[in-house]
Amino acid sequence: MQLSQEEALNAQYTSNNTAAQNSLNSEEATLSSIGTVLQRIREIAVQAGNGALDSTDRDSLGTELQQREDELLSLMNGKDASGHYLFGGSQSDQQPFVRNPDGSYTYLGDEGKTNVQVASSTFIALGDNGKDLFENVFNANRVSTNHATVGVNADGTLSTGRISLGLVTDKNAYDTTFPASNPPAATDGIGIHFLNSTDYVVYDQATLPVGFNWATYNPVTPPAGQLTTGAIDTNTASTDFISYGGVKVQIDGVPQTGDDFLVNRKPDEEKRSLLNTVSDLRKALQGSGDTQEDARVIRDAAAVGISNLDAVYTKVDAVRGSIGARLNTLDSTGDFIADVSLVNKAVKSDLEDLDYADAISRLSLQSTILSAAQQSYVKISGLSLFNFIN
Repeated sequence: MQLSQEEALNAQYTSNNTAAQNSLNSEEATLSSIGTVLQRIREIAVQAGNGALDSTDRDSLGTELQQREDELLSLMNGKDASGHYLFGGSQSDQQPFVRNPDGSYTYLGDEGKTNVQVASSTFIALGDNGKDLFENVFNANRVSTNHATVGVNADGTLSTGRISLGLVTDKNAYDTTFPASNPPAATDGIGIHFLNSTDYVVYDQATLPVGFNWATYNPVTPPAGQLTTGAIDTNTASTDFISYGGVKVQIDGVPQTGDDFLVNRKPDEEKRSLLNTVSDLRKALQGSGDTQEDARVIRDAAAVGISNLDAVYTKVDAVRGSIGARLNTLDSTGDFIADVSLVNKAVKSDLEDLDYADAISRLSLQSTILSAAQQSYVKISGLSLFNFIN
């Protein structure tokens, strides 16, 4: 009875193992295809950042990006051989990703995982939920930028300075150094004040004295809230970046005295999903014009897109490694269960195939032989030699 129960369990383990392998192989193949699509989208983003492209070129890239976006949506709503959605979490019977009327996307799955038992103490996750994989991606553009005050030089020259979208390039520095209250708020941020067309001061918006008169600025006795200072070059053809607290911005044009740029946290946009990242870039490309500002907007959007795409690709690559490890576990566990089943079947066969009549006959014969041997020993032990030995 016990062997039969154990064998039934092993049969269930084997069935679960097969189902898990099928599901994980489907997920691996799907993620491989998603990785290929991501590489092509990244290439499009790099091309889009080329300032030499005109609106027609960008629109063509946007058209291809729409096709890649549709392809991604289809893959992310992929199913396994049993008809279950691969990335829906524990809600594997419901389509996880849907496109909204405005072109944005929503995840309808959950953050759960379905585990199956493949041995007495071994459980394997059948898949990976889309929330962790494609939704919980740190947004490189989780800060806002604003040209708060337009500077004017002493001769009346108006600033042509411009600040790009902000990119979080160092998460640890952003989490520990960039100004933040508890919890973080949209008012947390830094200011970049230009003392002239090249020199600037980075300050904490929360601690700079209200109404501070920058005309009285003295580097020897800086105001409260000053975080650092720096300078950009005078070559308008070069690229000027300013970085602080893990955030990098680009300054275009020629700033002037009094220019004030603000960089603030966006607590509600800490994460940006893969599909919405692609959608953002596609919308920017399809609505682009031919002005210098249009080119800069696309350049900024492409930079954000590339950073977010790289973050997703890293996640996908890590999950594919995890799938490989799970498949290896399934292989070794399956071999063990097969060996145990083979032994159990042999023992069970010996027990079930026993000829009881023959076994009783042989037992009776062996008992007779044993009895005769014992009686012989008693008689022999009575001979003189045995007496002498004793």
